Order: sequence, then C-alpha cells, then structure tokens
Amino acid sequence: MSDNINRERRRFFGGAAMTLAAAQLSLSAKAAAKPAKSAGPSVKTGSNTSFAPLKQIEAGLLSIGYAEAGPADGPPVILLHGWPYDIYAFVDVAPLLAAAGRRVIIPYLRGYGTTRFLSEATMRNGQPSAIAADIVALMDALKIDKATIAGFDWGARTANIIAALWPERVKATVSVSGYLIGSQQAGKMPLPPKAELQWWYQFYFATERGREGYDKYRHDFSKLIWQLASPQWHFDDATFDRSAQAFDNPDHVAIVVHNYRWRLGLADGEAQYDAYEARLAQAPVIAVPTITMEGDANGAPHPEPSAYAKKFSGRYSHRTIKGGIGHNLPQEAPKAFADAVLDIMAEA
Repeated sequence: MSDNINRERRRFFGGAAMTLAAAQLSLSAKAAAKPAKSAGPSVKTGSNTSFAPLKQIEAGLLSIGYAEAGPADGPPVILLHGWPYDIYAFVDVAPLLAAAGRRVIIPYLRGYGTTRFLSEATMRNGQPSAIAADIVALMDALKIDKATIAGFDWGARTANIIAALWPERVKATVSVSGYLIGSQQAGKMPLPPKAELQWWYQFYFATERGREGYDKYRHDFSKLIWQLASPQWHFDDATFDRSAQAFDNPDHVAIVVHNYRWRLGLADGEAQYDAYEARLAQAPVIAVPTITMEGDANGAPHPEPSAYAKKFSGRYSHRTIKGGIGHNLPQEAPKAFADAVLDIMAEA
C-alpha cells in the first residue's frame, strides 16, 4: 500500500491523520494539462479479464514477465502496479491506451507473477531504488530510450524515483497519491497514534510472526488490504483471484517483508543502491511533466494534494476522481486513469 514515509509526509500525517476522508483539493501548478482526445468511450470496470500471452525478458537481475498491448512502434507507456496488486490492475486501462496508438508495457515487479531472479545468490531486496533500477533495466532490454511511466502504490513510488534519478528516461508520469519518495531516516520518525494505527501491517511485517503469517495467509491478507484500501469497490472473487495468483511467486513474501522492514530502518539494503538512496533522502523535486491523481474514497493512508504539489516543478496538475474510487484507481476508474496518461503525453 502507498505508505510514503518521508519527512514531509510524516508532518502531513501529524495534522491530517484524522481527515483522510475529507474532500481532496483540486489544484494545478504552472499550467494545467490540456485534455487530449479522450481514451474512447466509458469502460465498465472488469470489462476485460485477460491480456495477450505474457512475455518474458532478461533485464538486469531478473527475468521479467510482462504484458504488452498496442503497436510496437507506438509511443511507449509503462504501467506499474503496487502491493498487494499486480498487472491486472491495468487490464481495462491497457486496451484504451492501445486503441489510442500507445505501446503499453505492464511488468510484474520483482516478487510477483512470472518475474524471477536470474541467480539464487541475489539478495531478495525490496528497497525502492532497487525496484526502480529493475524498470530502467527493463527499458534497456526492450530498447526503450524514453517512456511515460504511470502507476499507483509501489508503482507510483517507482515512477517518482525514476523521474528523479533518471529524468532523461522519462517523458512524463502519472502518479496516484502524489509524491511518494521516502528514506530510511524519515521512516524512523514516530507518528501520532492515530496515524500509526493505519500502518499496522508494517509493524506486523517487522516481526517474524508477521512474516510467517503473511506467508501462510497471503491471499486472505491481501484480500483484506483490498477491502480496507477500497471500501466502496465491490470486486468479485474472480477479479481478486486473477491477481492473487501473482502472490504465489517464490520470492513474494521475502520482497514484501524486506520492503517494509527496510523503510522502517529494520533491514539493510545493498551497497550498490546507497548513492541512489542518498539522493532520494533529499526529497528531490520532480521536473518531468506529471499528473497526480487520487480517488475520493481511498482507504489507504495518503496525503492531501496540497502537501506534495510543490514537489513537481514541471508542467503539473492534480485530479481527484469521484464516485467512491479507492486505492486501486487504475482498476476502479480505468478510463480516468487512461485519460490522464494520454493528456500528460500530449502535454509533454
């Protein structure tokens, strides 16, 4: 779940933990994105239930499984999922973007689906910069020099990090829940009790009981998170079960637990990412064109748009999507998400 733990966000939660359900502010900085041609007619969530046969490619430390849609020579868009979700978060978004002529790439992150480590000796590292480096390696393997990157939860954080560390590789971004770059040092700072309560799963994962419990009950645990994070999304069992298969990856539990322990400063990362993390700890401003988004019924911890607007110095606007939309915004409001991607690509 989106749990940015940098200093700015923690300051926010100190004052806003009790008002997460308040109406979101709609704002823009510098210039609001001009609407591009809409991504076709409205699409009902769940209209699509499958992708074309998945592909597999060696990239960096991984063999990455991914879905692809649209023309091979179209402007590339990379869509990134979070926890506990998977590529099916974009199953209705991908056809809309493909129909608009975009080449759509939707990879399983490390620890999900068909993505596998190439070596058993590689540390099962879930730290955010390592996940971002995976996506840059995927772009290299696919010979994609520059792409629009869009995502939510871990995926939005990954898009933020790539835009901050490798801006030359990013045309534009769409980031659900805004600016999510954090650091271990910020993660050590305590929050007020009501805010800490919302991060219960982080403390659970910090224990060996939590690791064993998540391993044993990973499907039930993930379904509970879906329900809490999207309280007005009445997904059916078939929708959840399609995604739950991705959690059977042999590295899934190790990656998830390490990710949350690392954020709290309870687990070490790897030295090759130290320089990246040092830069990210400064909370760098993102200069690439960006649209941030938020659902009006997001049950996961998230900041108000006003808390992060100044972290985007390029062309920027924010959209709050109404209608009981929760944390998994791309799957709950696929047309709104696809429209944002097309709009920011047109502006960039």
